[in-house]
Amino acid sequence: MKATWEKKEGNQGVLSVTVPAEKVDQAIDQAFKKVVKQVNIPGFRKGKVPRQIFEQRFGVEALYQDAVDILLPEAYGEAIEETGIKPVDQPEIDVTQIEKGKDLKFDATVTVQPEVELGEYKGLEIEKQNAELTDEELQEAIDHSLGHLAEMVIKEDGEVEEGDTVNIDFDGYVDGEQFEGGQAEGYDLEIGSGMFIPGFEEQLVGLKTGDEKDVKVTFPEEYHAEELAGKEATFKVKINEIKYKNVPELDDEIANELDSEADSVEEYKENLRKRLAEEKKVKAENDEKEEAINKAVNNASVDIPEAMINNELDRMMQEFAQRIQQSGLDLETYFQISGQDESQLREQMKDDAEERVKTNLTLTAIAEAEEIEATEEDVDKELEAMSTQFNISVEDIKKTLGNTDIVKGDVRVKKVIDLLLDKAKLVEPSKDDEEKSED
Repeated sequence: MKATWEKKEGNQGVLSVTVPAEKVDQAIDQAFKKVVKQVNIPGFRKGKVPRQIFEQRFGVEALYQDAVDILLPEAYGEAIEETGIKPVDQPEIDVTQIEKGKDLKFDATVTVQPEVELGEYKGLEIEKQNAELTDEELQEAIDHSLGHLAEMVIKEDGEVEEGDTVNIDFDGYVDGEQFEGGQAEGYDLEIGSGMFIPGFEEQLVGLKTGDEKDVKVTFPEEYHAEELAGKEATFKVKINEIKYKNVPELDDEIANELDSEADSVEEYKENLRKRLAEEKKVKAENDEKEEAINKAVNNASVDIPEAMINNELDRMMQEFAQRIQQSGLDLETYFQISGQDESQLREQMKDDAEERVKTNLTLTAIAEAEEIEATEEDVDKELEAMSTQFNISVEDIKKTLGNTDIVKGDVRVKKVIDLLLDKAKLVEPSKDDEEKSED
């Protein structure tokens, strides 16, 4: 077999393939064996028509399409391997010669993986992330954990405060008329949760059980109900009950409830500090890596074929469908609830899909430029790490994956990202950035 590749404009080219006559005749023979089973000719049992009679009746040309179907997959695959191209979409095939006793010739118009023009990816200035755990962050984590153990207690006397949960009746009016969805009885609302229209919850602070008040608010301009967007409204509200969170004090018993490996408050705090410190360290490193990736990708130039974006969109749609299935929905139900259809959702995802493709292409190009490969030892270490993380044996992981190509690719990408960060220049954040972080 002979194959030649001619690059055309953009990411397309023509793959010209010649298959030897010997293979063509073999394929025609296979085609006959397949077709003759379906042929009915008077005087012959089905499937027993002699080849000569068949060709006299129908012509050998009747076998050409089936022969092409037999030859094309293997010939196209071998041609790709021989020329070293990387197709990203199904080819357009044009058979230019098919005849018994002669070579098969066809041209395949192919869209291939684009070439990436790398920009700067070494020596990138990356903002150094703070990886030190503060006492304030530790206390916030403790308070958050204790909050999960809090019990709701009815406030017999006293006023509504931030963090309280109030049970209310409310009735909403716009221009003096009740509006649909603006009424409820016995509704529990946590003050400060931001669940209601801006300004609503704040006006309940200071009220007592049994109090009534006209709460005046303005619906946001971007409110989901267009007939209410930007409108002023008055809600007649009655406070039925006030409840507050009774947060337990941290003692040895509570510490053990929060962490079964801790027998005292001190042990609990120490274990928590170690865990949070490690989490913050990992997050800081991941944030630095993400910035390095983004800068390397932004510095690169590549003309991405639409087919690659569409393929990535297909993957993203599958991921999205799996996520909503975990919440008990399917795509059809989601579309009904959201008022969207698949084309609208794909359009929303398109920019992210293009960014994903560009990122993958850029990291692959850097790997090739730096001659970075994943060794068998690298793959084995990654499989061991996966085995520990998911509590599955390495052999079972291999069986599930079928082969380790995906793992090998992931390891290669990780090594590229490590290179980007290793070669980067870590700079301290500006004062403005620190103030924003604190805010």
